[in-house]
Amino acid sequence: MTTQGIKIVAGNPSMSKIFQDTATDDVWSGNVALDTISNQSIGILIPNSTLSFVQPTYEAGCMAWRLQNAQSLLVSSYGFGSLGILSGKEYIRPVRVNPNDILTTFPSAVAAAGSSQVLAWVTTSKGTELFTVTAADGVDTSMLTAVNGQSIGDAFFNSTLQSIVVQSEDLSQLNNISIVDNAGGIVMTVLGNGRGQMAGSRSNYVNAQCEGLQIPIGKGFKFQVNANKA
Repeated sequence: MTTQGIKIVAGNPSMSKIFQDTATDDVWSGNVALDTISNQSIGILIPNSTLSFVQPTYEAGCMAWRLQNAQSLLVSSYGFGSLGILSGKEYIRPVRVNPNDILTTFPSAVAAAGSSQVLAWVTTSKGTELFTVTAADGVDTSMLTAVNGQSIGDAFFNSTLQSIVVQSEDLSQLNNISIVDNAGGIVMTVLGNGRGQMAGSRSNYVNAQCEGLQIPIGKGFKFQVNANKA
């Protein structure tokens, strides 16, 4: 499996720390970012501190990150990274660092020609999960959970979809996202965008962001993305 260097600056108006790791692509396991000076995890280094911004960066492709309690596995904050040369503060809802918290990352390398690597944070009334897929250019492709490879209908059956935030790899245009029911009907379609160095980009971090949704998820539902590599 491939690896890449990641770095996360995390802090608040009074302080910030730098965490880094050589992370394995397409997995969460083992990708724990440690402080560059003390080699400690974030919970040990700055317990009970409040974070209000992060600057997560990767080398190429795309990347998700999360702040997770290593004992309870509770995720208290999450988001996406940006290409290192495009790094800027990503303001987050203020979150208190638990002494057991760790910063973990899920990077993905650039996909082969004619396809794009796509990540998405999906939140429902049952919780939040990272979804991933390698999507062929111009093809509606179903996203699956990064941990166990389930569709949105299997992972979140009988819940209410609340938000979707999507990141497509560098220089990839996200054409649209869609929720499809078990009969193949389109429940929702939302147009996407480029990000980072692409023309018309509005963010270095996300290609599409849908908040305040109230879509009941049934068995057999699919979450699809359609993208094109520039």
